[in-house]
Amino acid sequence: MRKFYIPALLLLLGCGQETKTEVDLLISNINIVDAENAEIKASRNIGIIGDSIAYIDDSTREFNAKERIDGSGKYLIPGLWDNHVHFRGGDSLIQANKNFLKLFIANGITGVRDAGGDLTPAVLSWQSDIAKGDLTGPVIFTSGPKLDGPNPTWAGSLEVESAEEINKAIDSLESLNVDFIKIYDSRISRDAYLNILKEAKKRHITTSGHMPFTVLLEEAVENGIGSIEHLYYVLKGCSTREKEITDAVIKGEMGFWDSFEALMASYDPETAAQAFARLKENNTHVVPTLHIGRILSYLDEDDHQNDEYLGYIHPGIIKTYEGRIRRALNASPEAVERRKRLQQMFIDLVPRLHSAGVKILAGSDCGAFNSYVYPGVSLHGELEEMVKAGLTPAQALMTSTYNGAGFLGKDAQYGQTKTGKKADLLILEANPLEDIKNTRAIEYVILGGQTLDKNELEEMTSSLEKANK
Repeated sequence: MRKFYIPALLLLLGCGQETKTEVDLLISNINIVDAENAEIKASRNIGIIGDSIAYIDDSTREFNAKERIDGSGKYLIPGLWDNHVHFRGGDSLIQANKNFLKLFIANGITGVRDAGGDLTPAVLSWQSDIAKGDLTGPVIFTSGPKLDGPNPTWAGSLEVESAEEINKAIDSLESLNVDFIKIYDSRISRDAYLNILKEAKKRHITTSGHMPFTVLLEEAVENGIGSIEHLYYVLKGCSTREKEITDAVIKGEMGFWDSFEALMASYDPETAAQAFARLKENNTHVVPTLHIGRILSYLDEDDHQNDEYLGYIHPGIIKTYEGRIRRALNASPEAVERRKRLQQMFIDLVPRLHSAGVKILAGSDCGAFNSYVYPGVSLHGELEEMVKAGLTPAQALMTSTYNGAGFLGKDAQYGQTKTGKKADLLILEANPLEDIKNTRAIEYVILGGQTLDKNELEEMTSSLEKANK
């Protein structure tokens, strides 16, 4: 009997002296927001080692932590992603654009998708410094310069027309190690656009962009466009007259804005359903950008001079707003009314796209030249617009984090609160599943394991306000 009793006693003593789990940061008793299943996982402990989530546990595990945060009564979500931003404006605005990094982090935006500009060397430098921990900012995924036709609208764009020019441009983007290719439609020809898509698809490079009205939606989707930025192009594919309107644009008989009266009048639910099914089948993502649409559609009613965020924006960036403001104020009453009706159609499209299974990405289109669409806070505005349009708060959250990571093939690292994922997290004071506006109620930003509390986040914005005076 004794020879069995002694080992059992030693085992019991050993259990009492069990070593605690070592972590760098422990977030205790936090409510995890599971947007994928639209539920709350209550009172969990999150153990972070380095820049990754190492443990998600209930209250039974014992931890030794270098740093602790009491999450009682708080809510945890993955850091938000803005899937359509711009760094641009020329060399004189490099520092002004770099200031955006603070505004993103202060608003809980831990990842951004830079959809093309003219500051690529600076952006790539920031991208590298952030990855090394030498600069505080969101993880940046960039397209580098946009691809467009001869004499493009945006500075820094690569001009392409022939197959040789397309191959050379894509070669240069690959040498920059860009994360995706952005195509713009100001001057690009129908053939060049489709040939870019074909070449990128052959090279297994993700594409994103506008779509010239000389191209059918079906052609863009079936040739491999990865994400469609803005809803103009989706609406075109919902029209029973799309082919007729496309031919008129090719012949020069109809322009971009002129076509919308015809498109809105010929919207057809059955045609739309077929377009949505094609988008889903080809895994084509859609970026609605409802927030900027609302801002620009109602510039005749709101001059934004009382916006709190104006104080955080560099005067050089504010100067770039003047073009859009002038065009809006000089627009005819008919054009203003058409733009507002078009915005409402876009709002109506969002829940229809979601119900059809099309993957939606939340993107603000913030940056220079886009009047009063402020970095950071505008992503919250976009989520709120999606909920107003008919998505649930959980569905809206998925468009920022989960879908954003999935589109770029980064879902193994980002987009969910799970072990092994990057510790880019937000601690909120209230439940965002009850009210999407609670994504603004940020108590902490956890950035790769680094903790920034509410006071530090407020200092980020106040420092910009002081610098701009």
